[in-house]
Amino acid sequence: QVQLVESGGGLVQPGGSLNLSCVASGSIFRINAMGWYRQAPGKERELVATITFGSSTNYADSVKGRFTISTDSAKNTAYLQMNSLKPEDTAAYYCNGRIRPAWDVYSTYQYWGQGTQVTVSS
Repeated sequence: QVQLVESGGGLVQPGGSLNLSCVASGSIFRINAMGWYRQAPGKERELVATITFGSSTNYADSVKGRFTISTDSAKNTAYLQMNSLKPEDTAAYYCNGRIRPAWDVYSTYQYWGQGTQVTVSS
């Protein structure tokens, strides 16, 4: 099995910063890409940022210049550094991984973490 576990969410004031982490573990052959999505109450889940393990990144327009996604391939970990947070960034943040598991090395599967809550409020 493959698991993704997020951490780092919490309550922060507008203008503040948070750093989310996502660790992938289990029977992993290779990680192709990881990403962060978010879902606010009453809204659909939306892409925040993605990164391939070749370091190609993609960001939602709403977070460009404020959020930075990165990875530590040795630790199978993705990070999301969030600066200049706004109340509209409040959401549950989910880690996503496109991973080739050890039991099926020629196929890529999509995995999700359980989510971590980010609340931006004064």
